Amino acid sequence: VIARVQAALAGGSDGGALAGVPFVVKDLFDVAGQVTTAGAAVRAQCAPAARDAAVVQRLGDAGAVLVGTANMDEFAYGFATVNAHYGTTTNPHDHQHLAGGSSGGSAAAVAAGLVPFALGSDTNGSIRVPAALCGVYGL
Repeated sequence: VIARVQAALAGGSDGGALAGVPFVVKDLFDVAGQVTTAGAAVRAQCAPAARDAAVVQRLGDAGAVLVGTANMDEFAYGFATVNAHYGTTTNPHDHQHLAGGSSGGSAAAVAAGLVPFALGSDTNGSIRVPAALCGVYGL
């Protein structure tokens, strides 16, 4: 994506609405060439994703640059992002507190200033709880 954005800019194009904007995705979204673990060690040996999830692809098409995947509660089942396999995600404002879950890694990455936005998923507060605890907006 970076090379495509640079080529577009060099050719006089704007590179897309999100040209060069970095983001992370919760490890629940497929990223081509990477194993989607959903925070579960049992999935670590699964085959890598053949293609990006539609939302990841669309963000890339708009010029956004995926820089990594974010920690999460195992199988998105939890409110704390306390993950026995991949570690606990703490609140970047105070490491004595949790980031919330299950999209805690996404909220923490934004709150820490690593990226301006991140993808998460929400069934029962999994974006809203971490956003509130980390002091960021969650949609």
